Amino acid sequence: MGVGTWELTLSRPVFSLANLLLPLRHLFEWVDTLPGSIAIRESQDLYSWLLVSHVVSMSAFAGLVLMMDLRLIGIGNMRTPFSQIHRTLFPWQMGMMICSAATGLLLVFAEPLRFYGNFLFWIKVVLMAMASINAVAFHRGTYLAVEKWDADPVLPFGARLAGVVGLTLWVAVVVSGRLIAYNWFYRP
Repeated sequence: MGVGTWELTLSRPVFSLANLLLPLRHLFEWVDTLPGSIAIRESQDLYSWLLVSHVVSMSAFAGLVLMMDLRLIGIGNMRTPFSQIHRTLFPWQMGMMICSAATGLLLVFAEPLRFYGNFLFWIKVVLMAMASINAVAFHRGTYLAVEKWDADPVLPFGARLAGVVGLTLWVAVVVSGRLIAYNWFYRP
């Protein structure tokens, strides 16, 4: 480089999901070494049963969400007041959500490093958080006035919006969860 010339060097910022989640890596590495994690991971049957239990409970939860959200959107169960559908399905939804969450956490506990580096796993986590926020917002907002619109054929905009958003997010959760096994973004 001669005198009086300038060398322009642009450094590319390093942005990756792994760098963003680096503080969690130590936690995932520590969990990977726990005796319980190793026992589940190395068990011939337990991991398989956890996986099957997760899929079954998630499917039941998704079906219950579908039935309730279709009523909110105005497509299904139109002759039944929403409060009756909610009263019947909500306890089952919560039970299936607890089973699905428990089995999902145990699956991550068994193979934390497999999930830590999986982009689709983190997408699923974010989508579940968004779907949960949508449900809480619906129950703390629109649902408080359910007696005013309970049997109406066309529900208020807030109820329909919660149904569309919830249905969309939970479908995305199921799809991303299923695709975790096929992580196209992983580069060794």
